[in-house]
Amino acid sequence: MSSPWAVAVFVAAAALSLGASAVLVVRLERVGARLGLSEALLGLVAALAADTPEVTSAVTALAHGQHDIGTGVILGSNVFNLAALIGLGAVVAGGIKLHRRVVIFEGTVALSIAALAIAAVTGLITPAAALVLALAVLAPYVYVSAVHPSGRSALPLPPRLRSWLAGAVAEEEQELSGAIHPAQGGSRDAAMAVVALAVVVAASAVMERSASVLGARWAVPGVITGGIVLAAVTSMPNAVAAVYLARRGRASATLSEAFNSNTLNVLAGLLIPAVIIASPGLGGALRVAVWYGVLTVATIALALAGRGINCRSGALIIAAYLVFAITVIAKAIPPGA
Repeated sequence: MSSPWAVAVFVAAAALSLGASAVLVVRLERVGARLGLSEALLGLVAALAADTPEVTSAVTALAHGQHDIGTGVILGSNVFNLAALIGLGAVVAGGIKLHRRVVIFEGTVALSIAALAIAAVTGLITPAAALVLALAVLAPYVYVSAVHPSGRSALPLPPRLRSWLAGAVAEEEQELSGAIHPAQGGSRDAAMAVVALAVVVAASAVMERSASVLGARWAVPGVITGGIVLAAVTSMPNAVAAVYLARRGRASATLSEAFNSNTLNVLAGLLIPAVIIASPGLGGALRVAVWYGVLTVATIALALAGRGINCRSGALIIAAYLVFAITVIAKAIPPGA
């Protein structure tokens, strides 16, 4: 395959993948509404659907033994999500007001998953152990999010913790209510979701393969191909959605969307494939993993300190992403290359 042809295939596959993922998100939201899912759970479904391009690209790369690209896509996408959804969302909206309990509730899960991802990538624990621990963190979160509001008072927990969690989920749904309000779907939406999913998976696999071919031909290190190029391209639906919500005064939903997206990315795109296919490699992906953890901590700290993310904090998160991209590229390319 010639380079111009590979570029054309990459662009076409990326456009098809991102377009189909947008359809997938909408149709799954409608199906979820028909099933009576809570808004918090609908947010998880939407995040998982939007993550399909990066998850598919990562799995394809790992299946071909390209660990730097596969790991880089997932962790690089997570860094990009923090900058594009939360940072850019705050700048466009003129600031994001957030409930403190939501930041703690979402941030605890996000930070735990980030720590497990770093531990797995660095070899401190096996991918299988990281997956078990990640599921142990995520399962209670999903369960509490799925419980109907009327049932939260009956959660088998100590009264103070039960009251705190019920309040946190209620506040999260209050933030999401302006962003997620799908009409109830039917069998047509379910069928279109299946078709859209097939298109996203096929197009994302082709996109990753063409990017890998171009990267190898042009001597681009895998961590740049995965952690910068593919990570940014596959995360564009999230970035577009963040700007859309921010411009309509609904930017508060972006924190939950970003953290949920990152959590599901690690689970579906890194840990599960690493257990089934191969362990994630180290190499340049280690730097991406560290940046993912550091920016997650910084975002949570800024949100707690300012009861949200103001324009200055948003700009700081975006600047941190730019520094991340520059340092990854600088370290991956040998001097004089």
